[in-house]
Amino acid sequence: MKLGLFAFSLNLGCVLIGCLSQANGLVSAASDTKSDWVLTWSDEFTGPNGSSPDATKWVLESGGNGWGNQELEYYTPRPKNLHLEDGNLVIEAAKEEFTGSDGVKRRYTSGRLETKGRFSQVYGRFEARIKIPSGQGVWPAMWLLGDDFSKAGWPACGEIDVMENVDLEKSMIHGSLHGPGYSAKKAVTSAYTLPQGRFADDFHVFAVEWEPLVVRFYVDNDLYATKTPSDLPKGARWVFDHPFFVILDLAVGGIFPTSPDISADFPQRMQVDYVRVYSRR
Repeated sequence: MKLGLFAFSLNLGCVLIGCLSQANGLVSAASDTKSDWVLTWSDEFTGPNGSSPDATKWVLESGGNGWGNQELEYYTPRPKNLHLEDGNLVIEAAKEEFTGSDGVKRRYTSGRLETKGRFSQVYGRFEARIKIPSGQGVWPAMWLLGDDFSKAGWPACGEIDVMENVDLEKSMIHGSLHGPGYSAKKAVTSAYTLPQGRFADDFHVFAVEWEPLVVRFYVDNDLYATKTPSDLPKGARWVFDHPFFVILDLAVGGIFPTSPDISADFPQRMQVDYVRVYSRR
């Protein structure tokens, strides 16, 4: 979709056959047990109701330039768009006339926050428990971006979409990899559809387990996709070998979702119970 302080390094004793086994997705589904993982970073969003997210952990973004996706919202750091409530982070998209300090005018506002400059990690399990909104034209996502973004640019820095939703029914999410030669609509992607109901009806745990030469995608601990260099276009470069940081956002409109219509009641809320990052023991 979208555009380390605690590095998890490859065991130097890893022999070639072991790495090839990982690349071919032959490692076990590591979510079967948390005993293989140690928590390295988290936010449980337990602050007072109405307070802003922890500034030691998150950078609150601001801007209405479309964010490379022709999005319709202006992201603001205001509590109206980003606040804690009953142990959750609430990212709220509102329909309102708004003009930013840069003079950009938008008819929607929302929130985006990231751990850039606060926390990044190479490899590990990245997970969040999230309840997505239900409205047409909103685009909730949790994703990871290479922390060399400012130097390498996108998509050379790499992007891992842990979860994004753009369908009207809110019953399907996507997990994707973006890199040079496989980005945007050419991303390496897979979808997961709930057996019944909508993701907007309840909280669900979305996760990736990222190790050398493999990224595995989970919903509620169900492994639904495994991506390795063999999934990339011929000659494309695997760029998932350096620290990435975490991003949470709720876009309005843009390239992938349909635009909001009269059925999309605002405000729309994305609720995040926690974000947790682990490394292998």
